[in-house]
Amino acid sequence: MIKKLEQNLATKFNIHFNDPKLLDEAFTQASYVNEHPNQGLKYYERIEFLGDAVLQLTVSEYIYQRYPELPQGKLSRLRAAMVQEDSFSKFALECDFDKYIRLGHGEEMAGARQRPSLLCDIFESFIGALYLDQGKAAVEEFIGQVIFPKLDQGWFDHAVDYKTSLQELLQRDGDVDIEYVVINEVGPDNDRKYQVEVRADNKKIGAGAGSSKKHAEMQAAQNALNELRQAGN
Repeated sequence: MIKKLEQNLATKFNIHFNDPKLLDEAFTQASYVNEHPNQGLKYYERIEFLGDAVLQLTVSEYIYQRYPELPQGKLSRLRAAMVQEDSFSKFALECDFDKYIRLGHGEEMAGARQRPSLLCDIFESFIGALYLDQGKAAVEEFIGQVIFPKLDQGWFDHAVDYKTSLQELLQRDGDVDIEYVVINEVGPDNDRKYQVEVRADNKKIGAGAGSSKKHAEMQAAQNALNELRQAGN
C-alpha cells in the first residue's frame, strides 16, 4: 500500500520520499498497530502533531504576505477557515490519501477511511512526514498546489468577507449606495465565468471575475479595497 502511495505522490506531485518509513508512520492508525503488535510499527499521532504546527505556520506566512490590507482579526478568521477539519479532510480526499491509510479490521468495517476527523489527521501527518523528510520548502511547494489555489477559487471567501469590509470603509462617514453589476458572462453553463463591477454612488471603484457571481463580487470588493487603501482612503 505504501509503495502505491509513493507512486501516487511521484505522479501527482513529483514528490519522492528519501525515507519511506516516515510515510509508513504517517498513514498508519493505532488500530492497525494494535492488530500487528509484533511488527514494531508506529502510528501517526506524533507526526500529526508536528504537521499541524507546520501547516499553521506556513499558511499564516502565506496569507500575511498575500493580504497586507487585512487586520489581525480577519487574518485569523481566514486561517481558521483554511486550517480546519472540514478543509483538510477534503484536501486529503483530493490527494487520494484515503486509499492508503492502514487501518485495523474493526475501524475499516466501521467506515473510518471516510471519517473526516481521520482524513484531517492523515493530511496533517503527511505534512509532518514531508517536513521531516525534505524540509519546509517542500511543504510550501506541496500546499502551493493543493491549498493555496483554493483561495483563488473562492473556497474561503466567507472567512474574509471583503464585501463587508468595503461597505464599512465606504460608509464610515455616511451612507453610500454600493452596487455589484454583472457586466459579462462567458463560457458554457458548466464552466461559466462572471465579470463584475462594484460601484459606489454609480461610480466604478473595482472589478473582479470568478466562477460564480458571489466569488466575482468578492474579487471586485477586494480589488476595490486595495485601490482605496493605496489611494489613502
